[in-house]
Amino acid sequence: MSLLTHVLACLFGMGSWVAINGMWVELPLIVHEIPEGWYLPSYLTVLIQMANIGPLFITLMHRFRPGTLDERPVIYCIVGLGIVATFLLAFFWRHTVTIGSSLHSVPLLTLSFLLSVVDCTSSVTFLPFMMQLRPQYLTTYFAGEGLSGLVPALVALIQGVGLVECQNITQTSNTATNNSILVNSGELQAVYQPAKFSAQGFFVFLSAMMVVCLVAFILLNHHPAVARERKSDQYFGDDLGHEKREQGLSLHARTPEQKPMINPLDSIRREPRNAFGSGTYSNTEVVFIFVVLAWVNALTNAVLPSVQSYSCLPYGNKAYHLAATMAAVANPVACFIAMGVPVRSLVFMGFLTMFGTGFGAYILAMAALSPCPLLVHSASGTVVIVLAWIVFVLSLSYVKVIIGVILRDEGHSALVWCGAVVQLGSMLGAVSMFPLVSVYGLFKSGDACNTKCPS
Repeated sequence: MSLLTHVLACLFGMGSWVAINGMWVELPLIVHEIPEGWYLPSYLTVLIQMANIGPLFITLMHRFRPGTLDERPVIYCIVGLGIVATFLLAFFWRHTVTIGSSLHSVPLLTLSFLLSVVDCTSSVTFLPFMMQLRPQYLTTYFAGEGLSGLVPALVALIQGVGLVECQNITQTSNTATNNSILVNSGELQAVYQPAKFSAQGFFVFLSAMMVVCLVAFILLNHHPAVARERKSDQYFGDDLGHEKREQGLSLHARTPEQKPMINPLDSIRREPRNAFGSGTYSNTEVVFIFVVLAWVNALTNAVLPSVQSYSCLPYGNKAYHLAATMAAVANPVACFIAMGVPVRSLVFMGFLTMFGTGFGAYILAMAALSPCPLLVHSASGTVVIVLAWIVFVLSLSYVKVIIGVILRDEGHSALVWCGAVVQLGSMLGAVSMFPLVSVYGLFKSGDACNTKCPS
């Protein structure tokens, strides 16, 4: 295998969600300078779901006009749009427009919507494009997709986003001689520390990341070293014989030395178990795979991220940043584990999904108990919540990668449906959490400096 191709696949995957992930980690720095304030996360959630019009169009094209849509021109368009949108965001995110009698951050919201279209559409175009390369590179792509969350988080950590210092509030008091003096009120006020570099610099960095993604994509299409790793330029359709001939390249295929008594043509003679992909899995198994895929993405992309601050901030600002960073690290780690140990058992997949869901339930419970969750006054509480986030992301990210590898072997259209189900699950998770968080206010965030909890 080509090391260059692995690097390019990773850089290509990093461009898939780097823009929106970057927006989320930069929120603590920008919300204090725009009219929407902390309502911006709710607006972003709605915009991201509206952006699913892109994946819907691509999926319908594959459903009703199979084989007519080439992902490559679409990828060039959306990555180019991502470069322009993030660059414009660096200069116009603070600008406001008067609508009615109030100010709104129209440029910020408009550009955020365009970036959402770019990232959501990548789910149904980047994955099918990777179909033309050997299966091993798909796992590397998933590792890059995980880095699309880690890299912006690390840059934001260096930037010092959201660091809070508690300061005593001083008040002016007039004496009998009409002299004003400053007295300590005894109350604390949360003061956000200035960042080491501005939001403008951060958005320019995101634009540069999208440029790197575009360069990687161009080289994946035209570099001679990658051409040797490409199966075929004609990678559309689900021809059964072609898929079976490529089965020897898949991660789960065994070598002839491991199976010396079995004729490799036997698998071709087997009757397909259904009409989906190569027919490897029954209808029930296909439904199970897609249900697990939707569930896992609902939890990892919408449900738990929407309450991350509620679950972590009661334990302190360091706990929040540590949980966010280590969870972002866990994603690519899971991809590398899946590359070395690709367990395709559906039973194991179901067990791992329930295992990760259990840790997700703990995180959700701590968010519901905010601002006074369990063990809030102890160091063990911080350790537990950080470990819960790491194990949650690690286990469910592994499930996502294995499902992607399985569906890759089922053919091009299976990867299109994979991306569509990823977006569907994320949308259902966001729609479920939006009213709970933003309308009914079931989750409460305490004051970083003044919240008192019973010991």
